[in-house]
Amino acid sequence: MYKKFFGLKENPFNVNPDPRFLFSTAHTEETLATLTYGIQRRRGFILLTGEVGTGKTTLINKLLGWLRRQRVATSFVFNPGLDADQFFDYMLADFGLNLESRNKGQMLMRLNKWLLERYLVGGTAVLIVDEAQNLSAEVLEEIRLLTNLETSTEKLLQIVLSGQPELEEKLSRPELRQLRQRITLRCKTQPLTLEETQQYVATRLRIAGGDGRPIFTPDAIEAVHFYSSGIPRVINLLCEHGLIGAFAEQKNPVPTERIQEVASEFKLDVVEPPPSAGTNNDGTQLLEAFQTLATFMEKMRRPR
Repeated sequence: MYKKFFGLKENPFNVNPDPRFLFSTAHTEETLATLTYGIQRRRGFILLTGEVGTGKTTLINKLLGWLRRQRVATSFVFNPGLDADQFFDYMLADFGLNLESRNKGQMLMRLNKWLLERYLVGGTAVLIVDEAQNLSAEVLEEIRLLTNLETSTEKLLQIVLSGQPELEEKLSRPELRQLRQRITLRCKTQPLTLEETQQYVATRLRIAGGDGRPIFTPDAIEAVHFYSSGIPRVINLLCEHGLIGAFAEQKNPVPTERIQEVASEFKLDVVEPPPSAGTNNDGTQLLEAFQTLATFMEKMRRPR
């Protein structure tokens, strides 16, 4: 409803993980390069972790798009509530292996034969599991056993486990040490800096049809970064509702006050230091967090 008012052709802050809107930072490019390298080099197990809303699923969709263009066979499991048998059935079906026999041994033999056939012609297959922090220990063990499908020199199946930081905690359990030891590459998504947030918002507006004219005031963008802590999903929420509110009030560009009101409505106006803050012995990270808070609040108190 606000698109015409702001000169946009589509919604720039849709919550769906549309790979068109993937905002590339140096860190994002490094993470994507790690994933593609691990798959191309047949490294076997790759772990992708990151806080909620930092773009893991969008990154995975970008990776899936690249894999499909390379004609790589993929299976994408996004339901962590499956039990071990359901997980195995879903994976095989997504690979396109529809088997008559439900005998586990025969199913594994068919999968191994199919992977070997692909290997002999230079192909590979990739299993990607999202929200892996919610997988049961039984399913994780099933995934570990899949790494036994290999030649004398290379893994036949490449596996990407994607999840929140809790996944790393789960993998540190003694009963999962065999799985942990098989992880060959690790990569993480991270929150955006203020400069990256500014570029992120500008990029999404441009992709959505914006002509470059400012749709948010500079102070509004600072407020978006402050209240979101640089988390892309929260940036989208603040900007989306900021646009809706500004349209209702017929204000263009979106003022800082609208972002503050949205933050208050969604209980984002009480900002906690990030989990890593204060972990250094000299307290540098904690000091920086409070300095950022003080600077922002002082700026908001200045007369307009």
